[in-house]
Amino acid sequence: MTTVHPILLAGGSGTRLWPLSRKSYPKQFASMLWDKTLFQQTALRLTSSKQLKFAPQIILTNSDFRFIVADQLQAVGVTVGPVLIEPEAKNTAPAILAASLLAQKNDPDAIVLAAPSDHLIPDTANFHEAITIGMDHVTNGKMVTFGISPTHPETGYGYLKLAKDNLDSAGSSSVTHFVEKPEYSQAKKMLKTGNYLWNAGIFLYKAADMIEAFERLLPNALKLTKDALENAANDLGFLRLDPEPWANLKDMSIDYAIMEKVDNLVAVPYRSKWSDLGGWDTVWSESEKDSSGNAKSNGAHPIECSNTLLRSESSSQEIVGLGLNNIIAIATPDAVLVMDKNRSQEVRKAVDYLKGYSIPQAEFSQKDHRPWGWFESLSLGDRFQVKRIYVKPGAALSLQSHRHRSEHWVVVNGTATVTVDGSIELVKEGQSVYVPLGAIHRMENSGKVPMVLIEVQIGSYLGEDDIVRYEDIYARK
Repeated sequence: MTTVHPILLAGGSGTRLWPLSRKSYPKQFASMLWDKTLFQQTALRLTSSKQLKFAPQIILTNSDFRFIVADQLQAVGVTVGPVLIEPEAKNTAPAILAASLLAQKNDPDAIVLAAPSDHLIPDTANFHEAITIGMDHVTNGKMVTFGISPTHPETGYGYLKLAKDNLDSAGSSSVTHFVEKPEYSQAKKMLKTGNYLWNAGIFLYKAADMIEAFERLLPNALKLTKDALENAANDLGFLRLDPEPWANLKDMSIDYAIMEKVDNLVAVPYRSKWSDLGGWDTVWSESEKDSSGNAKSNGAHPIECSNTLLRSESSSQEIVGLGLNNIIAIATPDAVLVMDKNRSQEVRKAVDYLKGYSIPQAEFSQKDHRPWGWFESLSLGDRFQVKRIYVKPGAALSLQSHRHRSEHWVVVNGTATVTVDGSIELVKEGQSVYVPLGAIHRMENSGKVPMVLIEVQIGSYLGEDDIVRYEDIYARK
């Protein structure tokens, strides 16, 4: 059985599912409708089955997401291969090329599957069957893209135009044209012709063929990416690409850079359920609904509503809709979105509007994920802030001090090992400790259960950049 080398793309900004998905925590890592995140579902989908054998996955992400990636994979028991850290976002072409070079280094004959990590594909057996069909094309010198049979004139997806004269028995055909997200009238016409598929953005190919395509079409990009990979540095088990050559790469999608230009591209249809969850209207369509077409989360209450999505992201927050029709209302602890369901593709306007006023909720979540766990702001006022801090077993914050604030810590779960100016003590549940302004301090969780504490900051400046680090097991500066 031939081994497939999967590449998972785990970056992105998550704009269209704001305010749940944000730049600091995009949709693939958020809990959308299931007990596993989209990223976890993707990772599990690309593990070996009776149909296919997969090598350990190569993951592309950024520095902010690397520990989220590691935690979420550990939670579902997936062991991966290298995790490549992109110094800055350069779109899918450089990312896929870097991972393909690494796959070929490990296996000169590597067949690679490159996939986004934020798509919903619940039918793994059918997906593996499509990959198996694609493998036959790859061994015959083709590159493969997977397309979805359109069910309606969708304007939120790109399309693949297929050649009508060379369809095979599986419905595969050469791709003659890529179509960007169309207007509704154009989408209707394409649906009627029958030779278009939605572009799923999933590709199967020999690593050598992808590298050859870059050598022929974008030799400078190939050189820069090779340099970034060859000079990559190990960083706490991750592989950080060299930032200098990477900075000189152009921002390019793999579609535009390579796939639209090669003459050996074949589309293989995947005929089961698929969604890129590209907007709240899609979340509504994938959700369970009542007899009036309403979808709701826990803590959401539609009264005399129809075709509406109500969602609360806090266990202490109730959301009530009264007399709503075709409305989406998403309430997070620090932001609320209310909109007509037909305008789900326009959420970026709300994000851009908030960014124009430098409102942090545009890009940053209330919960901030760190290598050691996470924290969230519970209350922020003049000269004070209250946070809840969660520290994983065996984890430790950096040894640090602050120039502008003092802190009070109250442990509410577990036991904290606290260092303040060289003095070390155990602080148990219900106990507290005071950290004076300027004191060199650290908290650690040496136990086997998560440690949770409430932190009260008091001072003239409470920003996250008011930190002087002296020691850090995560090599942060």
